[in-house]
Amino acid sequence: MAGPKHVAVLMGGWASERPVSLKSGAACADALESRGYRVTRIDVDRTIANVLTDLKPDVAFNALHGPFGEDGTVQGVLEILAIPYTHSGVLASALAMNKAKAKDVFHGAGLPVLPNLLVNRSDAARAHVLPPPYVLKPVCEGSSFGVLIVREDAVHPPQELYREDWRYGEILLAERYVPGRELTCAVIDGEPSEIIEIVPTGHAFYDYDAKYVVGGSRHELPAKVKPNIYQTIQKLTLAAHEALGCRGVSRADFRYDDSADEVILLEVNTQPGMTATSLVPELAAYRGMDFPALVSWMVEDASCGR
Repeated sequence: MAGPKHVAVLMGGWASERPVSLKSGAACADALESRGYRVTRIDVDRTIANVLTDLKPDVAFNALHGPFGEDGTVQGVLEILAIPYTHSGVLASALAMNKAKAKDVFHGAGLPVLPNLLVNRSDAARAHVLPPPYVLKPVCEGSSFGVLIVREDAVHPPQELYREDWRYGEILLAERYVPGRELTCAVIDGEPSEIIEIVPTGHAFYDYDAKYVVGGSRHELPAKVKPNIYQTIQKLTLAAHEALGCRGVSRADFRYDDSADEVILLEVNTQPGMTATSLVPELAAYRGMDFPALVSWMVEDASCGR
């Protein structure tokens, strides 16, 4: 008789989001063990293909965030090794991680995204690349790493761009700043979730600390927006998930400007955080799926060819 399913939880890695990934991975591993799975926790390094070849797990639970874990790279390794895995496949992961490419897909699907400009860090440091207010984002980072908001009264571009220890890449995406409210919605098992409004507490925007430090933000669930806007955001969330070809769980982030009644799709996250303060577990719990049930469903949904 076969024993419990063996799940390798991939966490850590070497991206900027390593600390978050370690927390996500530990929480998911604990939850899976509580449901009777046999779990091996792997702090991923560049020997991961050899480690998995020796381990031969039934499933890989991908709790990595950021480059390598979220950009289609590790998904390609898992495809080659024929190990079923969670979340989205190679193409959807690569597209979603590159904010500029993802926006091209969204625009082609008729979804509301902002026009954007790709600029070199050195150019963005020398002079304003757009009329303020605007936002500068690394093209391939998550958790708001390297995101800079240039206010309307800013005389100079952000001086952080001159830092020698800047590690978020040389190509930045610039787009106009949209005032208003931060809203997020997930797709779980092919259906859009309810919507959370994120209200940063003591932070200028939903930055890294607002995301991951307890008390860094307040979550309104369900978000208090007009019914037609609520339904629009749910429809857009599912449409964005499908346009990229996502699988499993994804989460879409929006800005909603009440004064202009404008909804803007910012990005889709194919590896949403799975920590105690993360949004997707909260949204799943609201629909009656507790954390162990959520990660168990993700394991049972795992496959290759995603």
